[in-house]
Amino acid sequence: MRTLLAYKRGEPRVCAMVRAPTPEQEDRRRISRERKTLTAERIQHVNRVKGLLFAQGIGDYEPLHRDRRTRLEALTTGDGRPLPVHLKAQISRELDRLDLLLEQIKAVEAERDHLLACADEEAGAVPPGRLLPLKGIGREAAAVLWVEGLFRTFANRRQVAAYAGLAHPLEERIGGSRARRLESRQSAPAHHNELAWLWLRHQPASALSQWFQERVRRNGGRLKKSMIVALARKLLIALWKYAIAGVIIEGAVMRPA
Repeated sequence: MRTLLAYKRGEPRVCAMVRAPTPEQEDRRRISRERKTLTAERIQHVNRVKGLLFAQGIGDYEPLHRDRRTRLEALTTGDGRPLPVHLKAQISRELDRLDLLLEQIKAVEAERDHLLACADEEAGAVPPGRLLPLKGIGREAAAVLWVEGLFRTFANRRQVAAYAGLAHPLEERIGGSRARRLESRQSAPAHHNELAWLWLRHQPASALSQWFQERVRRNGGRLKKSMIVALARKLLIALWKYAIAGVIIEGAVMRPA
């Protein structure tokens, strides 16, 4: 109660107020989260089919290829026998579920693309369409960045990093132990780390990628996991500055128009 009274007296540093998203903002997050769930299920079905066939000596079958049904009928085991009847029926049912998942992923991606197209017309802090010209930032990455946080307005870079789970506001203010800061960084959201790895792959000449490579080189190739989180934090702040103020990321390559 004393903390709340101090905040009301005009002492904003005694605590931080949580701004809960509106029901509409929370509902928009379901699209990317559902796609992530469907993609994980797709991987499970693909791995199950490959595992069943690998036990029969078949290692070159791809369940995601368009000719998966035709190839299934023509498959033979490693010793030249036709596939057992019940095994073929089980794999066929797996392919049925896989077909359904692929259709659902297409539907979710269509909803996502529509959301991105309409988002620029809304009054938001960062229209996601501004991120798409950057090489390495696809529609899914832009959608996740926007619906998970960049739809808000932030006063500074620390607020951006703290909201994304890439920094601890209290530890940044009081210092904190190195172990606690490292633990906080290693528990950062996975999609930010994935975006950082994609940035290294598609933007190797950018200043951020060069910074990462230099730091890893200094450590003898160690601490890549903790350094990728540090890169994710820097990248998120750089994308935020680029989206709201047009600050070009040094060395970043843009997609051809």
